[in-house]
Amino acid sequence: MVYYHRGWQVRRSVLFMPASNRRVLVKAHDLDCDGVIFDLEDSVSDKDQAEARKNLLELVGGRDFGRKETIIRVSSPDSTDYFPDIDVAIACSPDAILVPKVETADVLHDLSKALDGYGANDIDIWAMIETPRAIINLREIASANAGTSGRLNCLVVGPNDLARETGVPMVRGRAAMIPWLMDVVAHGRTNGLVLLDGVYNAFGDGEGLIEECLQGVSMGFDGKTLIHPLQIDHANRIFSPSKEQIKRAKLIIDLFQKPENLHKNALQLDGEMVERLHFDNAKNLLEQVDRFT
Repeated sequence: MVYYHRGWQVRRSVLFMPASNRRVLVKAHDLDCDGVIFDLEDSVSDKDQAEARKNLLELVGGRDFGRKETIIRVSSPDSTDYFPDIDVAIACSPDAILVPKVETADVLHDLSKALDGYGANDIDIWAMIETPRAIINLREIASANAGTSGRLNCLVVGPNDLARETGVPMVRGRAAMIPWLMDVVAHGRTNGLVLLDGVYNAFGDGEGLIEECLQGVSMGFDGKTLIHPLQIDHANRIFSPSKEQIKRAKLIIDLFQKPENLHKNALQLDGEMVERLHFDNAKNLLEQVDRFT
């Protein structure tokens, strides 16, 4: 089940959309995903970069997307497009700016200072973890939140780049990547960050996507990044609490709230031992249920 910590936000499905494609940007408001990443990086060619920025200013800036979170992924920090992308992103006032190819905490500190200088107080920073150096430097990257104004909010796994730069093949089950994925979870949770699993490339393979979403839930991710609207329903369902989980949460709460159990730290329920931490998790889960509707 998903780790429903306090301060948790619904981010089951976060869809990448190329900013160069006006047709898909127009449809963003009506999609049932929890967030949209308007992309200026991988999905936009060099020749389309100026058009993509123009599209964002016209179709994203100042537009109401309802409960959907809006994120703009800018170009790599070492590219000439990075600062022009940052300027456009700030002008659009999204909920967050997603920085790709983050390998040290310095780029996050610098961006936070730039946002402070612009007075962009409501824009968070998300960081993509997608290179070997990022994995090695996870501790300093994830803890960058403590040294800035607290803007770093989310770590996003980038499995395609990680596979390319390590030579690890992208195969079903991601067995070779599991240690890296769990490192992201460990460092992210240590620093109170949101964690989003990477994309599943075969958007027409519903069975494979379901399998990978279930794996992401078991690892502790809050949701999954997606590349096609066909993937939204599966991610929403799997990263939402099931009826069985809600029922069990209610049973745990009722058990610990019985007068004779108020001061007990461990109890038996259906042949299993449940502790106070399960009681706290159950309360957090039920506090979030209404947010899924």
